[in-house]
Amino acid sequence: MFSASVAATTEAMRPGLISGLYPQRSDPKFEWMDRSLIALQGILAQLKVDRGTDLQEVAADIGRQGRTLTDLSDAQLNNLRIALRRHFRTRGLKRRFCAQAFALIREMSYRTIGLRHYDSQLMGGWVMLQGQLAEMETGEGKTLAATLPAATAALAGIPVHVITVNEYLVERDATAMGSLYRALGLTVGYVTQTMSTQERRAAYACDITYGTNKQIAFDYLRDRLILGNERNQLRLRLESVYNHTSRLERFMLRGLCFAVVDEADSVMIDEARTPLILTRNIDGSLEHDVYHQALKLAQTMERERDFFINPAQRRVQLSLAGQQQLQRSARTMDDIWQNPRRSEELLRQALQALHLIKRDRDYLVQENKIVIIDTNTGRTMPDRSWERGLHQMVEVKEGCPLTQAREQLARLTYQRFFRRYLRIGAMTGTAREVGSELWSVYGLQVRRIPLHRSSRRREFPARIFATAEGKWRAVVASVREMQALGRPVLVGTGSVADSDLLSDRLTAEGIPHRVLNARQDKEEAEIVAAAGRMSQITVATNMAGRGTDIPLDEGVAERGGLHVIATCRNQAKRIDRQLSGRCARQGDPGSHQALLSLQDELVLQHCHRLPVRILRQITATSGLFQRYLNLYLIRCAQRRVEGRHREARRALLKYERRSDRLLAFSGYLE
Repeated sequence: MFSASVAATTEAMRPGLISGLYPQRSDPKFEWMDRSLIALQGILAQLKVDRGTDLQEVAADIGRQGRTLTDLSDAQLNNLRIALRRHFRTRGLKRRFCAQAFALIREMSYRTIGLRHYDSQLMGGWVMLQGQLAEMETGEGKTLAATLPAATAALAGIPVHVITVNEYLVERDATAMGSLYRALGLTVGYVTQTMSTQERRAAYACDITYGTNKQIAFDYLRDRLILGNERNQLRLRLESVYNHTSRLERFMLRGLCFAVVDEADSVMIDEARTPLILTRNIDGSLEHDVYHQALKLAQTMERERDFFINPAQRRVQLSLAGQQQLQRSARTMDDIWQNPRRSEELLRQALQALHLIKRDRDYLVQENKIVIIDTNTGRTMPDRSWERGLHQMVEVKEGCPLTQAREQLARLTYQRFFRRYLRIGAMTGTAREVGSELWSVYGLQVRRIPLHRSSRRREFPARIFATAEGKWRAVVASVREMQALGRPVLVGTGSVADSDLLSDRLTAEGIPHRVLNARQDKEEAEIVAAAGRMSQITVATNMAGRGTDIPLDEGVAERGGLHVIATCRNQAKRIDRQLSGRCARQGDPGSHQALLSLQDELVLQHCHRLPVRILRQITATSGLFQRYLNLYLIRCAQRRVEGRHREARRALLKYERRSDRLLAFSGYLE
């Protein structure tokens, strides 16, 4: 069960003589036959039924060893810790020593923070230590489970990165688990956006470092700029001897040794469609007038005559009439408009800003600035911007001051970044749908972890309405019904605009509630933590990776627990499961229901108009067959989106490989 390679490569996972001073994995060079074989293995791995009997044996073994530790004093436990560090340093991560380490961490956790790992958490931690992905249901305590592989690897001298999806969770988890790590003789730090270079470097020097995927990946890109094309490990060593300002002293990370990735499907799948681009400001004031001209010209264009929009692929295509109008207008405009290719690109960007990029769905306007919204998590991304002038076009559209143009310094995809870690352990509640891709891209096998307590979650049949108006009326009625029973309700919406619309309706009906969307990011933990109070109504945008439990008040469980209402289908079935997983955690009761309409954005953008029009006519008097037909239509639309996103990730990988071949003679892609 325990991989021999885990023990064999322990020394190679530490900065030193074997792995170098900045350890990382080289990019694999796969031919098409290798990639095909790996893809087939991924499909077979997804079909494999994992009974988890070996994991149960491991948990039982750790439990037996743990019972021998309960009567030991703190001094005796410290002696065991020292002995384990010595064994790890000399003999590697052997199975027997790892089981002892898990038992020690479990006991120290109970003594320092009052939490003892469940058997399911022991199994999840064991899977992650092996370099696999543990699929643990929402609410099973993944934060505590992550301490097991992180602390075990750190005791072996391996630098550990614990990666999660937002900075609130980074600081919260590092602080909450800090006393446990310190009791084990380990140092812990965390990285956030506001930190200085010196603070970041100090955090990465710790045994265990918490950070978001974005912060750690960009810091790695900055290290790559320092490293340049000269990446010889021997030369780095010599620099530290004869040069007081060697590159080693300017690095922030100590390499990519071992990562524990939380919400892995969000980090490694959803985020992987967009490359990471490190930029710097440049003087783009000469183009500011051009952006105003482009938007003014786009406003004169007529849809279906001058241009066509493909909302599913988020593309704008100029018609022949539009191209001719552009040519006529360009004759009296600045020199940049005399370049046909550049002028057409500017006009398409302006049309995209006007018709495809929507306020309160794709971005907010805060303090006269454009702030992008992450469609997967519903959170704002204040340090991100659209490229190639699109961001400035949106600023012109909203009347905001124009930001400076940016020049690309380095580029990296998440696929390439995570594959460079010597070992990755991951966890999430929703991975089975993308198991084959996780295997083929990252080499991560998905293993399902048994529940700590049997689930008591109830699913009510989905209801589909012909119009959005009918859906929202039903949502308000359902909220009122559950509130009368004293049950808390969590309503999931697809955008900031939808959450505001529902909030207005609830206010008009005199129903007190709280709203959580991109505008209330700073209040997120407090709002979510209070969502389990009796009769509490919470309206929230996408709940992916919120990472905050919803504890139930006394007496709420007896009334049926938390009720979750989904008002739309998301872009992936996994995200729907994340929302429903907010209820009925750890054996609590709870229920969920989807209230949808044939006017939802997913249907309008990704279904053909004729079947939608026909189904809208018969839905008002629909029976069971029509309901299943509607659900099938919506699921087909969702599959189309999942397929397009999967193809976008595949295209990004192909582009990366092609760029590697084209640029091989001149240097590295980054």
